[in-house]
Amino acid sequence: MPLSKERLYTVEDIYNLPDGQRAELIDGQFYNMAPPSRKHQRLVGELCTVINNHIKRSGGRCEVDIAPFAVFLDKDQYTYVEPDISVICDPDKLTDRGCEGAPDWIIEIVSPSSRYMDYMTKLLKYKSAGVREYWIIDPAKNSILVYDFMHNETEMYTFSDTVRVGIYDDLYIDFSQIAPLI
Repeated sequence: MPLSKERLYTVEDIYNLPDGQRAELIDGQFYNMAPPSRKHQRLVGELCTVINNHIKRSGGRCEVDIAPFAVFLDKDQYTYVEPDISVICDPDKLTDRGCEGAPDWIIEIVSPSSRYMDYMTKLLKYKSAGVREYWIIDPAKNSILVYDFMHNETEMYTFSDTVRVGIYDDLYIDFSQIAPLI
């Protein structure tokens, strides 16, 4: 008896999901997404504001996008993710659909339902796709894990630290200023 083949889903399957159902697609496999908490959304908002203000002040060309924002990491039909925050510095990657290819910097805010995805599945996928910097922010652990894939470095911080952004020479995020707001 032949082994059954596991079905590979495509981006078309993502777009055919019922209204209100959110999922990500990694290497042809669906990963359902739970709605984010209020704290999660406040953290995304505060970080996005800091990053966007820095880009505007410095006359930068990067763009900040927040979920739900489509990122087609592998430029194929088998991977579609919605990072909490994506910073894209190459305008040629941006289309009406979203980002075609790897963003320069991705931030994921860990939720109880996304823990394994953020720490394992997405970590490996983002690194292999060419993301330059990946932050995993875990409110439950009061931690910020920074992966600088350009220099193969990893650093751990807390919500009382100031964290330097690797893709910029002059951007530091003071989490002690953000934490009280969430």
